[in-house]
Amino acid sequence: MYKDLDPLLHSQLRLAIVSLLMTSDEVDFNLIKETTNATSGNISVQIKKLQEAGYIEVVKSFKNNYQNTSLTITKKGIKAFEEYVESLKQYLKTDN
Repeated sequence: MYKDLDPLLHSQLRLAIVSLLMTSDEVDFNLIKETTNATSGNISVQIKKLQEAGYIEVVKSFKNNYQNTSLTITKKGIKAFEEYVESLKQYLKTDN
């Protein structure tokens, strides 16, 4: 039987953001924008959803007099990502 996929991670942009965070300790807004080619507004909305779910932490600071937003993944976010990947693997299995 197939497990339900986490709807938060099933969004392409949110999945891309979390995937980036799984391979880096910290990712900044500009890297997400460059990697995904998404608009700033869309990225901001998706970051907020992930933050509200407790999957990521957001730190806003200034870097060279410019606002800098950096993200880190939480333990809850890591667990959700790993469960999402395991659920996807179940969809790919074939029993012969």
